[in-house]
Amino acid sequence: MYKLTVFIPDAALEQVKSALFAAGAGTIGNYEQCCWQVQGTGQFMPLAGSHPNIGTQDTLETVDEWRVEMVVATAHIKPVIEALKQAHPYETPAYDVIEVLDF
Repeated sequence: MYKLTVFIPDAALEQVKSALFAAGAGTIGNYEQCCWQVQGTGQFMPLAGSHPNIGTQDTLETVDEWRVEMVVATAHIKPVIEALKQAHPYETPAYDVIEVLDF
């Protein structure tokens, strides 16, 4: 089991979550589409060679984003990450994956 954390701009929140759920994320026992989310502000500066969805090169940007966390079964982690990269509007989405141990 893994925990996926991803940062999603406000306008793409439901689209990205739906893609992740469809790929197998967010199932806990007899419940599906489970996640935790909180809104905050992301910051980044696109560099030369980037193709930003939001902002322009060499200009610091701040964006209203959601931090979304959900569990992913081991069998689904690769398809879920592929779905994340397909559905997310950013050229390089910010995400991390942490193994969850159950004792």
